[in-house]
Amino acid sequence: MQTIDEFACLVREELGIPLADEDLTADLDRLPEWDSLYMLKLVTALERTTGRKLPVGRVLEVRSLEAIYQLAVKP
Repeated sequence: MQTIDEFACLVREELGIPLADEDLTADLDRLPEWDSLYMLKLVTALERTTGRKLPVGRVLEVRSLEAIYQLAVKP
């Protein structure tokens, strides 16, 4: 997973939620189906896909899927 489009595809496939491009920058609280279980599933999928651990404390601080993507792709 290198691009934001690949990340969006991963979110759609792994979580099974509809996701428009503008949802990537929206506050997580504004995503109708978003909850802590989705966050856990996403972190698990990202760790499996990237092969590295995500900083969970930082993941919990971010407010958008785009910010989670940035954490996942930056070494």
